[in-house]
Amino acid sequence: MAIKSFQHKGLERYFLKGSKAGIQAVHAAKLSRLLARLNVATAPEDMNVPGWGFHGLKGDLAGHYAVSVNGNWRLTFAFDGADAVVVDYQDYH
Repeated sequence: MAIKSFQHKGLERYFLKGSKAGIQAVHAAKLSRLLARLNVATAPEDMNVPGWGFHGLKGDLAGHYAVSVNGNWRLTFAFDGADAVVVDYQDYH
């Protein structure tokens, strides 16, 4: 039950070292909350917090899930067993 892999290298640096260089600085506080919860989650549904806009993705990202960061920005992830994998931070528009 931990984050095992990142797709977005800036997000990985932020999670591991606190560097905001690869993310939108205004998103740092929300990303901290999302990543802290994701790091202890054991299933996608653990991210289904009111106001976070949790939903499953379709198409090429079927099997992945998303939560809202701010505006068009979202945090996406999949699960491999009880571990979060392929964690990404993206502007979907």
